[in-house]
Amino acid sequence: MIERFTTFWESLTWSGVGITVGLFLGSLAISFGALALVMVKIPPRYFAADHNRDFMPDSPFLVRWGAVIAKNIAGVLLIILGIILSLPGVPGQGVLTILLGLIFLDVPGKRPLEARIIKRPSVLAAINKLRAKYDKPPLELD
Repeated sequence: MIERFTTFWESLTWSGVGITVGLFLGSLAISFGALALVMVKIPPRYFAADHNRDFMPDSPFLVRWGAVIAKNIAGVLLIILGIILSLPGVPGQGVLTILLGLIFLDVPGKRPLEARIIKRPSVLAAINKLRAKYDKPPLELD
């Protein structure tokens, strides 16, 4: 065990650490950018029961289903990233990233889970503050 630990420390280089930190910061910036974009672009009544849930309803069949599959894959990846960001010691907005991933997914029963997350005062306040910065109305909840 001690051999592995010693080998690990001997194999570290400043360039390797720099690349790792750069990749981490780059992925963090991309996730924050995507999160901000979606939270600003969703309609204010997205979480209301009467919101229309169809994705690309006027598109051809193959385009629509290709986009739905890509959207669901992106949703799963965002949920995994959100779980990682929720771990202690890892900087980032894990709960908001999980919410973003859930918004992308097409699974039964996701609305109550989204509502539980979005109704948290700190989450709702952060989203509405971001929306206000871009002159968007606050989210309306049922």
